[in-house]
Amino acid sequence: MNEAPAIEFRNVGLSFDSGFALTDVSFTLQRGEMIFITGNSASGKTVLLHLAIGLLRPDAGEIFIEGREIERLKEEELLRIRAASMGIVFQESSLFTGMSVYDNAAYRLDEQGWPEEKLDAAVREILQFVGLDKDADKLPEELSIGMGRRLEFARALVGWPRIMLFDEPTSGLDPINERMMLDLVIRARDIHKISSLYVTKELRELAYLAGHFAFQDGAGNVVIKERAIENAAEMRVMLLEEGRVAFTGTPVEFQLTTSPAVMRMTQP
Repeated sequence: MNEAPAIEFRNVGLSFDSGFALTDVSFTLQRGEMIFITGNSASGKTVLLHLAIGLLRPDAGEIFIEGREIERLKEEELLRIRAASMGIVFQESSLFTGMSVYDNAAYRLDEQGWPEEKLDAAVREILQFVGLDKDADKLPEELSIGMGRRLEFARALVGWPRIMLFDEPTSGLDPINERMMLDLVIRARDIHKISSLYVTKELRELAYLAGHFAFQDGAGNVVIKERAIENAAEMRVMLLEEGRVAFTGTPVEFQLTTSPAVMRMTQP
């Protein structure tokens, strides 16, 4: 029996007082796949993520998470699905300023009632993964901007959720910290096979995410190497324009297409 897709949108629409935010959006995120979602400001990218995690409810259409239709679920059922299988990195900081690095990273698992020994192992693993294992006792105010973003990643990735949503996670970072964040995304995708929706309008990030892959060497160390983007079999690109899907395809197809919507994005 085939596993249900990680996320599926069927003809989803949502409007606000200002007009339509999304119109007739359909796509499927397969297990272990990354969909790179781009588009200009106000194209509907963040709204799509908020629908996917149940923070918003659609006016039309259906949304499925691992085969479960979510738009009619009660809030407590939605919370259980989020806690069990989903993580999200928002554009804005969501850290608890009065909690240590360790406690921030542990928060989601603590809410789920993980036993202390299992929780501690998961938190120490994720802090090592993001390079904050020596900063566990610090408060968020003691961290640099880049370290704070890595802690945001740790909070979302702790316990290795099966689905990750990234909402412009490198926004405001310098090039060194941006690359560090992208490497974490690649490692989560390729080593832990996490299904992900990655939202950004920065197209250079597409080239990096598609042009690199992660693997473990014989000693168990994680290595990130370059590759030709046509080998990015686990990646697709989706372009939103005024709330509609204007393009979907592989990274190579995105590069080569003469679609007017893509041209407006790549050559404004």
